[in-house]
Amino acid sequence: MTCNTQPSSIVTRPLNVINLGVDSFADPLAFTQVPVENCAWQPPAEGDAELGWKLAELLNNPEIDTANEVALSRFMEANPVLIGVGTAGQTIPGFEGRMLLHAGPPIAWERMCGTQQGGVIGAIIYEGWAETPEEARIMVEEGKVRLAPCHHYNSVGPMAGVTSPSMPVWIVENATHGNRTYCNFNEGTGKVLRFGSYNDETLNRLRFMADILAPVIASGVANLPEPLEL
Repeated sequence: MTCNTQPSSIVTRPLNVINLGVDSFADPLAFTQVPVENCAWQPPAEGDAELGWKLAELLNNPEIDTANEVALSRFMEANPVLIGVGTAGQTIPGFEGRMLLHAGPPIAWERMCGTQQGGVIGAIIYEGWAETPEEARIMVEEGKVRLAPCHHYNSVGPMAGVTSPSMPVWIVENATHGNRTYCNFNEGTGKVLRFGSYNDETLNRLRFMADILAPVIASGVANLPEPLEL
């Protein structure tokens, strides 16, 4: 009987290793100059076995796969066109009263980061609902101003993403299916509401955008020979 004394190719060929465990597992390989990459990995569902299985069951689910195909097809078919400029409170369906829209998912005032709280405070002062940041905070804490996510109202907002009723918004329509979305104007650089600023420079720029800039742009868009494809 003979045996194969040739070493395995895994021993003789160069190795490139991906470490899926604790980072220190890769230290011996790195010490011997073997190329190794650490993969940022953690147990699914933060180690909750029951929830982990529920997540796993979402994979290869025919109903979910079909829904994803529909979603992707609608995304690929979409043809967004700029059709106008309006005022948020008069243009966005359901956006009424003392309400502010913000970027991100639903979140309570006390859980907002400082930047987003600053955006809310600035928008309240801009609208004239309060004169000072302290008054604005009290209004929110007492529920006198309603906060809602932009995407609940077919709109989007950058960064802190706060939109108030008096702000001008772009009106964009999906020419394929007819659905519309809205977005407030970009403030440019410097002290801006989307980064939580609410000083005089910020508020004066917002007033300029609403009172002077938006009407000019609205007139220009209205006089385009056809909607502007985005």
